[in-house]
Amino acid sequence: MYDLLMLAMLLRGAKHGYQLKRETVTLVGGGRLHNNQVYPALRRFVSNGWVTRRLVPGNRGQTRHLYSLTPRGRRELIARLCRFTDEDAANAASFWFRVGLFGLLQPEDRNRILHARETYLRARHAALADVQASGALDLFAGEVTSHVKIEIEAELGWIARLRKTAKL
Repeated sequence: MYDLLMLAMLLRGAKHGYQLKRETVTLVGGGRLHNNQVYPALRRFVSNGWVTRRLVPGNRGQTRHLYSLTPRGRRELIARLCRFTDEDAANAASFWFRVGLFGLLQPEDRNRILHARETYLRARHAALADVQASGALDLFAGEVTSHVKIEIEAELGWIARLRKTAKL
């Protein structure tokens, strides 16, 4: 996922490695992204021709690397966004990330991603309803289950709005 995020962060222009790392961490809600994850990925991106690297002067007289997305990198990003597995459909962050970049995707890819997530959510909602109907939940487990079902229903409503907005 970090590879996709870093490539996507370069869509709007060139960035220094540290800036890319900081913005990626902010986008995923905090946490830490170690240099041993960022810089090897950037080297791999450069060697694959997805990103260019050039030296520029820094603010304090140092030399810094500036990374830019290439047309080949943009195509790779789009190809990876379109690869939406069942595992991705079950992962809210993976789904939301792709929705955030729907402007890059063709309508049929958007529709396929929405359909996969919707299918996952409907199956999860049905499974939770079955557990509730069995009477096997205590008070707090029942509260959590009800809350998750409400969240699923809200996301299904959001998907319906996305379809209507995008005319899918």
